[in-house]
Amino acid sequence: MHQMSDLEKLRVMLPHWIEHNRGHGEEFSRWAERLAAENAGVAALLQDAVRSLQQAQDALEEALARAGGPLEEPHHHEHHHGHHH
Repeated sequence: MHQMSDLEKLRVMLPHWIEHNRGHGEEFSRWAERLAAENAGVAALLQDAVRSLQQAQDALEEALARAGGPLEEPHHHEHHHGHHH
C-alpha cells in the first residue's frame, strides 16, 4: 500500500480549496451587488474581499501547477472544511 507524501496530499486537496474559494468569491460578489444601492461602503468592502480572494485563487492555482497538477484521490474520504455554511 502506497503512503501518500505531503505533496501528493496537497495535489488532492488544492482542487477542493480552489473550488471552495471560487464559491465564496461568487457569493461575495452577489451580496455586493445586492447591497450596492443600500450600503455602498459595505458593497465596496465586499468587492475588496472578492479581489483578495482572486489573488488567493491565483496563488492556489499556481501552487497546484507547480506541485504537478491535480492528483486523483486513490480512495473516498470524508471531506471537512472545518466550518459550516
